[in-house]
Amino acid sequence: MRKKGIFSSFMFIITLTVPAVFAGGRHEKKSKFAGKITIYTSMYGNIVKAMGKALKVQFPDCEVEFFYGGAVTILAKIAAERDKNRLGCDILMVAEPSYSLELKENGLLHPYVSKEAANLAFDYDRDGCWYPVRISNMVLAYNPERYPRSALPNSFYDFAHNAGVQGAVSMSDPLISGTAMAAVAALRDKYGYEYFDALGRQSVKIESSAAALRKLETGEYKVAMVLEEAVLKKREEEKSRLEVIYPDDGAVVIPSTIMIINDRWSANMNTSAAEAITDWFLSKDGQNTIVDTWMHSSRNDFPKLPYDAIPTSEIRANSMPVNWENIFREREEILAKFDTFVTNRV
Repeated sequence: MRKKGIFSSFMFIITLTVPAVFAGGRHEKKSKFAGKITIYTSMYGNIVKAMGKALKVQFPDCEVEFFYGGAVTILAKIAAERDKNRLGCDILMVAEPSYSLELKENGLLHPYVSKEAANLAFDYDRDGCWYPVRISNMVLAYNPERYPRSALPNSFYDFAHNAGVQGAVSMSDPLISGTAMAAVAALRDKYGYEYFDALGRQSVKIESSAAALRKLETGEYKVAMVLEEAVLKKREEEKSRLEVIYPDDGAVVIPSTIMIINDRWSANMNTSAAEAITDWFLSKDGQNTIVDTWMHSSRNDFPKLPYDAIPTSEIRANSMPVNWENIFREREEILAKFDTFVTNRV
């Protein structure tokens, strides 16, 4: 199996100390919440920047620092910090729930019953240790200007078995990407490890979604397994003609979670501010920022959809089950099998 390494990441420092504006003039406002909050997140950089701007208005007396990295970067960073008995963050936002289960079991999370919990459409920890904050969907994508959809796989099963696309398919690396890990785990549960063997025989390319989408546009690839949001972003910002295929055997719906680190482990021991920021992320205002960055809301009362997306309810109605407990308990085994059948295949 490949050795786990530290992948590149970026630090966004956002100091939230701006004056509030009122009708009749500009006045300083003393925020109820002050001090510093550090957030580790695997969200994309452009989303982090959008969140930072919104938090700057909402919490003017807090200094919020974001550390952004891929899933493996975040997990490796936390593992190293645990050895020193103190984490560098107060809030953690990761790609999928399995790591939340692990951190809760190990006693690192602060239980907080959010006032927004009743408005959530997806499962959350009943003790309040984690909540779904954004919804990503693993789907297929293709370029209708290069290949007709009728000639392409319309299911994840055919993605791995259709000989007509052999060597012209791509997906993200589950060792680097938490959402890719969720997808391969769900596919393992549905089709067994034979599915990984089929991916290897299909000569699937393992690379970033950005690279895969570029090669879909040139025609080098015929179909890619990617996050819906990556395609929607490209369609809106670049007027791309790439289209989403919602697989016949079900999209993989992935609730990304938000957690508060407890005072024993947190960087700044600023629990009241962390609770308020968590509530904001789960609120309609916070979810509006989520949806504007091409992901679906986790709320049950939020009708707004990402650009060009189909309704969340339609995606969920035909989705592939994901056993988050299995991912937590069997992560290393799943990744080892993926390496054997796919990554290291000769």
